[in-house]
Amino acid sequence: MTFKIALNFEDGVTRFIDCQSTETVADAAYRQSINVPIDCRDGACGACKCSCESGSFRLGEYIEDAMSPAEAEQGFVLTCQMYPTSDCVVRVPASSDVCKIRQANFPTTIADVRQLSSSTISLTLEGEALGKLSFLPGQYANLQVPGSEQHRAYSFSSMPRDNAVTFLIRNVPGGLMSGFLRDKAKAGETMTLAGPLGSFYLRDICRPVLMLAGGTGLAPFLAMLDKVVAGGGSQYPIHLIYGVNSDTDLVELDKLATFATALPNFTYAPVVVAADSSQPKKGYVTQHIDPAQLNDGDVDIYLCGPPPMVEAVAQNLRERAIEPASFHYEKFAASV
Repeated sequence: MTFKIALNFEDGVTRFIDCQSTETVADAAYRQSINVPIDCRDGACGACKCSCESGSFRLGEYIEDAMSPAEAEQGFVLTCQMYPTSDCVVRVPASSDVCKIRQANFPTTIADVRQLSSSTISLTLEGEALGKLSFLPGQYANLQVPGSEQHRAYSFSSMPRDNAVTFLIRNVPGGLMSGFLRDKAKAGETMTLAGPLGSFYLRDICRPVLMLAGGTGLAPFLAMLDKVVAGGGSQYPIHLIYGVNSDTDLVELDKLATFATALPNFTYAPVVVAADSSQPKKGYVTQHIDPAQLNDGDVDIYLCGPPPMVEAVAQNLRERAIEPASFHYEKFAASV
């Protein structure tokens, strides 16, 4: 049996697709040249999370990190695991332009690899093909590990400039990509970039913005701020809280200082878990969210960090009885 699925994108565009009861909404959309944000296709990453506003469906298997029971109760769905049993209306948390972009492969070469700290590696890729790369700040790419068929996903930490892009990569003990970058990578070596991907990106700024970064989750915010500077700034305040475990994990503070100089409405605060930190703000990010930054809910919150951080922030907002105008987040876990 075939059902009509209305995909309502956040920019007001609606597209109708035909979906058979035996195929997922994500596969049906892709078959009809609409690329809803997706990465894993097996209910593990949560990239394709949408909400079903009407209609009935059944869900295949997925893990709780991709979608919690509470989210499922609120009507959220993973389109890679959503099989319709009636006509449905699905709200997609991305613009129609993003969902028309097909993933493309770009040949690149390694321009620079630097170990910014014991936990973070900076990677710069360059290539003429990157001159054709277009992405929204906050999105990510899949990078193929040289000498293998495997790839790893990383957020862009800069907008394209001079046919080059940068990434912040967590130095994972035993990690395939980080081990390559740490021990083997050389300038001029080739690396394939596939993308852009993801529905985590900076929307139009029309109210105060609160950015929450955990570790290398700082990367997408550097790209976002890069874009804001290029666009002439923001009339609304933007505050970034950047949390790490120890002082040695803090990276790119010079870039944040540069952004603060270029953007009068931008402020930032490093927060370090370690009690012996030299930073004035110690503990967890949730302990340093000022009520004024939440603006009684008239705020757009962007969060990029590990799943426990995402859940802690969501719980903190519930405890404060704050429902932000929008809450965009991206969970990530270290890949070996």
